[in-house]
Amino acid sequence: MQGPQKKQAATQVSAKPRRRRAGWVVAPLIIFAALATMFFYALQTGDPSRLPSALIGKPVPQFTLAPLEGLTDNGQPVPGFSNADLARGQPSVVNFWASWCVPCVQEHPVLVEMVRRTNVDLYGINYKDQTSAARRFLGHYGNPYKAVGVDTNGRVAIDWGVYGMPETFVVDGKGRIVYKHVGPISIQALESQVIPAIEAARKTGSAS
Repeated sequence: MQGPQKKQAATQVSAKPRRRRAGWVVAPLIIFAALATMFFYALQTGDPSRLPSALIGKPVPQFTLAPLEGLTDNGQPVPGFSNADLARGQPSVVNFWASWCVPCVQEHPVLVEMVRRTNVDLYGINYKDQTSAARRFLGHYGNPYKAVGVDTNGRVAIDWGVYGMPETFVVDGKGRIVYKHVGPISIQALESQVIPAIEAARKTGSAS
């Protein structure tokens, strides 16, 4: 092989690893751009519930949360809860909230209405909150929760893929997440999305 041909062959061989390395660099950027586009679309359309969740159709993450200290209902302590409480044969709803969260204040009457209309078991996860402030919140706005667990360090929220407060999940009787709502639930979303998700979970449970 002559000198120029050798150089050309060497150039072609060395170019392949560079192309492979470039592919590894570009692929994550493409994935990130796609996710960013989905997030932007969801926020711009005013329907943050369109944000993707990898947990839909999967069992809830394993966790055990202590109760909110000092919280009582009719003189009885309100318990904490674990993932096992969400797999007892009936659909349930899990709501992440905090007293410092302004949208949580806006959403709270809708949660009360949801429980009144569906009689669903509503579980609250209090996120990175002060105990006294969380108790005052429920004392002022009412407590629609069957149980309230305290996520002091935010670990459970991370495992659930929570983006921010509030977020709400519908869980079927087998403990699988079937619906996720990001942001405060409006009356319109309650009627068009959340209640239908609860009823669909009930039908699925009774059919099985």
